[in-house]
Amino acid sequence: MGLAFARRGYVVFNISYRLAPAHPFPAALEDACSALGWVAEHAGSYGGDASRLVLAGESAGANLVTSLAVVTSYPRSEPWARAVWDSGLKPRAVVPACGMLQVSNPERFRQRWPHMKAFINDRLLEVSEAYLEGSTSQASETMDLADPLVLLERGIQPERPLPPFFVPCGTKDPLIDDSQRLAVALEQLGVEHEAKYYPGEVHAFHAMIWRRNARRCWAHTFSFLERQGVEGARAAGRG
Repeated sequence: MGLAFARRGYVVFNISYRLAPAHPFPAALEDACSALGWVAEHAGSYGGDASRLVLAGESAGANLVTSLAVVTSYPRSEPWARAVWDSGLKPRAVVPACGMLQVSNPERFRQRWPHMKAFINDRLLEVSEAYLEGSTSQASETMDLADPLVLLERGIQPERPLPPFFVPCGTKDPLIDDSQRLAVALEQLGVEHEAKYYPGEVHAFHAMIWRRNARRCWAHTFSFLERQGVEGARAAGRG
């Protein structure tokens, strides 16, 4: 995914973060917040511009970039989230692709997709159990950041405007429900957004670049970003 952006001429910071179950929530988000602070400080050394930042992530990464957008727009009590708020950093756009944006209730997917294959359902349950293992000790407010979709669905206006969102997903991906709910929540909050659903495509389909819909998805992504004034160097240099 990062390579696709790099080939378009973007300066890409592809972050690493601690993984569940060894490191359950909020470890990954703490690391993502720390990485965001590092990028803000060092982007210029790599030819980047932190004032034109795009947060992009797929699947678990979609959850993390949505939560990052939240902590740039809503003041939080967690020290690692407060550090992002205090930095004043504002992304120009967010691209949460094929995201599981409410981790705490994976059973809902089986209710919506009764013919879902058992191994897919088991995988969704595993994701939730591993990511949230032991997280009951977290304050309920902090747990909101594991389910950024639910937080946004409450309709509380942010203190700083949420950035524009581009939300792509395939129609055969059970996680499309979360993408559709996100689009509704953003609409109700008055946030600029564009949701694109690609017929017949499965989870993370846009990694399969040989597929027509994958190429369409990337074209739609770059077009959206260019409209936000964050085109890649190759796009900016077109004659």
